[in-house]
Amino acid sequence: MALKAQYYKHTLNFRFEAGTSRGVLKKKDSYFLKLFYESQPEIFGLGEAGPLEGLSLDFGTLAENKLQEIVNAINSGNYGSIEDLKSNLNVYSSVLFALETALLDIEDGGKRQIFNNSFFNDSDKIKINGLVWMGNKDFMKSQIIEKLESGHDTIKLKIGAIDFDEEIELLKFIRKQFSSEEICLRVDANGAFSCQDALDKLKILSEFDIHSIEQPIKVDQWDEMADLCQKTPVPIALDEELIPNSANKEKLLKHIQPQFIILKPSLMGGLVGSRDWISNAESLGIKWWMTSALESNVGLNAICQFAKEFDNPLPQGLGTGKLYDNNFQSPLTITSGKIFYKKNQEWDLSFFKSN
Repeated sequence: MALKAQYYKHTLNFRFEAGTSRGVLKKKDSYFLKLFYESQPEIFGLGEAGPLEGLSLDFGTLAENKLQEIVNAINSGNYGSIEDLKSNLNVYSSVLFALETALLDIEDGGKRQIFNNSFFNDSDKIKINGLVWMGNKDFMKSQIIEKLESGHDTIKLKIGAIDFDEEIELLKFIRKQFSSEEICLRVDANGAFSCQDALDKLKILSEFDIHSIEQPIKVDQWDEMADLCQKTPVPIALDEELIPNSANKEKLLKHIQPQFIILKPSLMGGLVGSRDWISNAESLGIKWWMTSALESNVGLNAICQFAKEFDNPLPQGLGTGKLYDNNFQSPLTITSGKIFYKKNQEWDLSFFKSN
């Protein structure tokens, strides 16, 4: 049977202005690869490429143009093999992720089953952190209250955009009500601290029993980050640092020796690259967890199933499905700080059937 392909662009609209230390997000473009066999076009696999501005090496037209190349090659039959297609995607991480997951989906009958595990088959739950976006103090406080009331016992705050003292007040607000045994606190600085003040700020943060801080200083400062990881009173998780260093995994991790790494498959070499990061980290005694890169429910579903392939008890960063007002309806469901696949709920993927 001849394999055929199409790609689609869909702009996801945030329900609110999502603040980070790199700016405010209001919308996000994602690109979707659809694979099907010519004789059965109604059965198709889907994969999502969701590159992020300022982070992804294949952001914007680079990803879209590469997807068009792949579609043209598949439809013409002039691509050699699937492995040949994958081998040309070293710097197109989000496109590789889309191709990998679309292939796994179509190979399993186009049911959105990417992996044969308990997440898809048995609605097994994955514990996740509740994400609090940057904004003014009142906005962040309202998010914290909503996450606590919805049953999350791990909360992650993005920090570094408003006054540090105000951010500390938010942490005090949580800790006055809940101990570290009741609520686990993570913070994400997105590189907002300077090398000069990072350690002092980490010492202040340590007073609130913080589980970890993501990327306290900017990337490509290996010596400074290594020194910080050695001295820090708060465990450090590398995030953005991993993205441009897919060819230097072992060297980077041995040099910096972080306490954790955070994996975004669509930014860090797809599924194959993420497995390699995990292997390298575990060989060095470095713990990890997985998170989405603001994908729609299509990409989020694939990452959830991928995360379930590993025996990792840490809360994952997979609670982003409710960010958009035009996401694709899916069986992904979040209750009491856990995400699961609700088998009796249908996908609404009419967008990919009518275009």
